[in-house]
Amino acid sequence: MKYLCKSLKTVFLSRVNVIENPSSVIKNYLDITKPRLSIVVVFSSVAGYFLGAESYDWWTVLLLCVGGYFLVGSSNVFNQIIEKDLDALMKRTKNRPLPTGRISPQNAWIYGLLMAVSGIYMLFLINFATAFFGALSIVLYAAVYTPLKTRTPLCVFVGAFPGAIPYMLGWVAASGSFGIEPGTLFMLQFFWQFPHFWAIGWMLEDDYKAGGFKMLPTGSANKGTAIQIILYTIWTVMVSLVPVFGVTGELYMTPYSAFIVALLGVWFLYYAVKLYKERSNAIAKKLMLVSVSYITLIQIIYVVDKFLR
Repeated sequence: MKYLCKSLKTVFLSRVNVIENPSSVIKNYLDITKPRLSIVVVFSSVAGYFLGAESYDWWTVLLLCVGGYFLVGSSNVFNQIIEKDLDALMKRTKNRPLPTGRISPQNAWIYGLLMAVSGIYMLFLINFATAFFGALSIVLYAAVYTPLKTRTPLCVFVGAFPGAIPYMLGWVAASGSFGIEPGTLFMLQFFWQFPHFWAIGWMLEDDYKAGGFKMLPTGSANKGTAIQIILYTIWTVMVSLVPVFGVTGELYMTPYSAFIVALLGVWFLYYAVKLYKERSNAIAKKLMLVSVSYITLIQIIYVVDKFLR
């Protein structure tokens, strides 16, 4: 009887521990979507929408925000399911919900699929083209980019495609079609990702190697990688200035805004060159932070320029 009572007490307490803190369960399922990254991606989609829309429909904006978050979140979930064992090997990721067992792979699959289907449906309510590109981004990210991360440095090139879709997705949501305007937004975010992710790869080189990831173009944080970071930064800055020349259809930027965009480009390039000269993790981190500020400010300037014309 004493043993039975002790066993019942153990079971009861274990159930109480699960029930008493439901917020931790919610937090785990929120964390697995990488909320900060997902919000940044959704922001770029909304910026693209305001650039492409002639009149603004707030229902469409809501669908784009929620559906976009679900799509990005599901991509992150699938990514972490595939990389669960590798994440456990890295300091940066070993405490994520899947490696620690706070979420089971089976539950993560169900969660990711529900988010993916819901997100695609919401974007379909906007128009077919938006849903198509949204679905394509999930497939490219989870089924192509993620498996390549342990095989070849070209994974960053492949991953830049789904990573560049959100900015143009907003324009497609507003217009219902793909053209030179969303194509330009795509190219801007496409080139930007190389210096951004290589800066991350540089400062986390040892951690990525522990997980078997091949994220840097030359395989290590060296002079060759730094040169490529500079080159892609230059191309990013060049693409960001193309709209001022009036060759990108309805996507246009005034010379005043182009001047500010150019200054931001110089700021971005300064840290890329500084990384080449110093080749330190501290500068790589600064370059990463500058790259995030750069692309966010560019998106804001494009939208503000449209409203002030």
